[in-house]
Amino acid sequence: MKFNTKAIHGGQKHDPAYGAVMPPIYQTSTYAQSTPGGHKGYEYSRTHNPTRAALEAALASIEDGNHGLAFGSGLAAIDAVMKLLNPGDEVISTNDLYGGTYRLFTKIFEKFGIKFHFVGMSDVEAIEEKINRNTKLIWVETPTNPMMNVVDIAACSAIAKKHEVLLAVDNTFATPYLQQPLSLGADIVMHSATKYLGGHSDVVMGALVVRDNALAERLYFIQNASGAVCGPQDSFLVLRGIKTLHVRMQRHCENGRAVAEYLKNHPQVEKVYWPGFSDHPNHEVARSQMRDFGGMISFVTKGNDFQKAISVVEKLKVFTLAESLGGVESLAGHPASMTHASIPKQEREKTGVVDSLIRLSVGIEDAEDLIQDLAQALA
Repeated sequence: MKFNTKAIHGGQKHDPAYGAVMPPIYQTSTYAQSTPGGHKGYEYSRTHNPTRAALEAALASIEDGNHGLAFGSGLAAIDAVMKLLNPGDEVISTNDLYGGTYRLFTKIFEKFGIKFHFVGMSDVEAIEEKINRNTKLIWVETPTNPMMNVVDIAACSAIAKKHEVLLAVDNTFATPYLQQPLSLGADIVMHSATKYLGGHSDVVMGALVVRDNALAERLYFIQNASGAVCGPQDSFLVLRGIKTLHVRMQRHCENGRAVAEYLKNHPQVEKVYWPGFSDHPNHEVARSQMRDFGGMISFVTKGNDFQKAISVVEKLKVFTLAESLGGVESLAGHPASMTHASIPKQEREKTGVVDSLIRLSVGIEDAEDLIQDLAQALA
């Protein structure tokens, strides 16, 4: 089954009760039993819910995995992965990580004796240099947030397998339409399903997808025991979003290319970060592991002027100044004061997250309107 068909039908069955084409929203916390332990596969909705089960089957299908797990947020999904570890274990991650993930790693899990190494993963040799007998996990974002750095997933997988450590990939920016990390050798794929999978800025959710049965059982246990699950209404919304993921991503990519090329030639723009440019770091890796280059773009205004960047995002009219990304509407953000404010300034700037950096999530509006909006704001 091809991806576009999987997005609509993958892992899905018509409702057995009345033949409903879309899975019903099972808004229930518990289920009747005929005798103690005698139920129809569902006993309590923290453990299982039919609407969530339909979503989890869809997640597994589009990521070419065997098991999907849905959580109350992307950070809840990452939290579950971290709970696979023990005190004394070490994690290698990218040095331009999403601020919320960095905060979870350094402010929560470091206290429990887990050590984190943050390295520039564009050069995979930097990963192997940090591996030792305590390393248990390599955590990858690609493209990274917000610098759009591209990490070679297959090369990371080779290192992970050589040293018998887990490889997890945050696939939020690329989505399974553009990139499928499990097929490139990853063990775990993570999504903030709030973003492109939901696609309409109306839900908060996270997801994990794996192939290995034993790993899935460990994660299902953590999901149930820790309880950070999503509700049936949210499950329904993300399942609905997945059904249009392929057509939305096509337009995100088309508009992203148009906006990136416009910004690259603008006299008030110093630098544009978008994996589709031939001079973008690891562009050839992006070409090999991605179907297209997405709708996420970051750029720096001339002079590295904080107030200039703030002025630009405040003047935008079609783009909305807001946290998050991946919705049908275009969003703009200022990472240094928004999504990455939890990372110390000195650490941010080492990776390029300077005060004049602006991040765009290019939506599916008319590209000409988006370009005109940027033109008036930059003027």
